Amino acid sequence: MFDDVKIFVAPLAGVTDRPFRRIIREFSPNTPIVTEMISCHSITQARKNCLRNFDQYFDEGNVGAQIFGADVNLMADAAKILQDNGAKWIDINMGCPVPKVATRAGAGAHLMQDHVLAEKIMRAVVRAVDIPVSIKTRLGWDSEHLDWDDLMRRAADSGVRFATLHGRTRAQLYLGAAQLPNVLSAQIPIIANGDIKTADDIKGVQGLGYSGAMIGRAMFGRPWLIAQLLGENPPQNVGDVVLRHLEYALDYYGAKTAIPMFRKHVAWYSAGMVNSSEFRIKVNQITDVDVLKVAIREFWGII
Repeated sequence: MFDDVKIFVAPLAGVTDRPFRRIIREFSPNTPIVTEMISCHSITQARKNCLRNFDQYFDEGNVGAQIFGADVNLMADAAKILQDNGAKWIDINMGCPVPKVATRAGAGAHLMQDHVLAEKIMRAVVRAVDIPVSIKTRLGWDSEHLDWDDLMRRAADSGVRFATLHGRTRAQLYLGAAQLPNVLSAQIPIIANGDIKTADDIKGVQGLGYSGAMIGRAMFGRPWLIAQLLGENPPQNVGDVVLRHLEYALDYYGAKTAIPMFRKHVAWYSAGMVNSSEFRIKVNQITDVDVLKVAIREFWGII
């Protein structure tokens, strides 16, 4: 996994769904992509209101499925389901800072406060599947508890193959600049995450001992970013990409769900362009698929 492709796409809630992964694949056929996080309760119960519970990854290439939860047995069961659905590896979320995950559910970043439970989950998931297991975590719960290195040691002892480290604490959420520590002495490969946007950023973290980099919010509206960092040219007409992405969303969600959820993507794709603010206001009022397509064609000058 670390021989020739060292740039990963981060799991992004509400973003790295199957439609977005499809559009990324058009530019980066071999890039490792992590799915949106999936609740172990939701997938083991096959809850029908969550489409990603039923995703099949066999045709998606190098995709890792991320799970979150605090129940050891359910996390293992969820990992087995995702392996059977074609995931190439399982990623355990130990860094999500939002209250409904990190406090009320006792999962995500909460596991940075309970390394014993975290280790039990890691060992159970590793035993449950035949594919690699990774973790994604942060520096610690807050600036007084920067104990990520202990979690990495436990991960290595548990059979976890690699880890991703986000350079902020849970208390920081996504505020302030990411501060990534030196990991040259780590027992497993560690991927750097947080404020990775350019080729220079990637070179910088490799100098700190990281085995690669994971790009998150910099991908918003730029699914070609990783290909561009690897030397490819960006698309000549972004509007064509937007229309294809919209079609993938319509195919996956249906128009009723796809149109409102796609508005954020339109905003990201158009950011910084002339009259983009007016365009976003217009798009946010559109409820008809054909009208939305016309608006996109007009904005990007597609005849």
